[in-house]
Amino acid sequence: MTRTEQDSWDLASSVGATATMVAAARALASAEPDPIINDPLAAPLVRAVGLSFFTRLIDGDICLQVGSEAGDEADKCSERDLRMETDSIAVRTRFFDEFFLDAARDGIRQSVILAAGLDARPYRLPWPKGTVVYEVDQPQVIEFKSATLSALGVAPAAYRRTVSVDLRDDWPTALRRSGFDASKPTSWSAEGLLMYLPPEAQDRLFDNITTLSAPGSKLATEYHPESGATMSQRAQEFNQRWIKLGCDIDLSGLFFDGERSNVVDYLTDRGWQVTTRPRRDLFAEYGRVFPDDDEMAQFRNVVAVAATLG
Repeated sequence: MTRTEQDSWDLASSVGATATMVAAARALASAEPDPIINDPLAAPLVRAVGLSFFTRLIDGDICLQVGSEAGDEADKCSERDLRMETDSIAVRTRFFDEFFLDAARDGIRQSVILAAGLDARPYRLPWPKGTVVYEVDQPQVIEFKSATLSALGVAPAAYRRTVSVDLRDDWPTALRRSGFDASKPTSWSAEGLLMYLPPEAQDRLFDNITTLSAPGSKLATEYHPESGATMSQRAQEFNQRWIKLGCDIDLSGLFFDGERSNVVDYLTDRGWQVTTRPRRDLFAEYGRVFPDDDEMAQFRNVVAVAATLG
């Protein structure tokens, strides 16, 4: 599939299918004996989407066992790939979970989750009383998730307000119309998002966040320092890993090429105090082993970013 400037999607196609993939990884990670995240809503949301591969994966119908006969090496690769994907998503999720909880402990009571996808943070995190959480995403995604969670009979732990808008459009106006107060400090997340935006849209995203942020606001995101012309190659590698796992959904062609601003420099120039942590360090902190081999080459330089507006 090929991205266009104004394409759209649901949770079974294009970028939306990656949201389902990420939710499947969170479901698997949450079911582990010693989980580092807890997302009890990930599995039912994946089943509701109905993409066969991801449903079978979380239900244990796709077995990636290490055997003892010919072809064992392929089984080992598949098992390693699944472990790599699951751990990577779990570590990323834990980082953003802790970011929001730390911001709440600092007194922030207004949060915005950009490109919320199938994440259920308004429901699963212990938000302080009075917290308002805005979820911004494509209309089809918001509608599906809201209807599914309502049918499951679960209630959010914060005041959840949805904003159905494409982040390439005038989402700040839509956010304000939903009740957002730009005079209050806000915690923002842009998780697993930047590579799906054209380079100029990435800049506009951070410009808009800065404009909407009162002093003391916080932002969490992540980026690949070497991103740019390598995006197409990364998309192909991304797709090949899931093909090896048996995924029959084409996840290539999702990323936008082009030279991108360095996220740390861009935010610093706009008044943010920025700290960074390599993902491999987060693996160690959360008790996961980072397999620093060729298979993980594209993850090696992923940087988690946390910033505070002065």
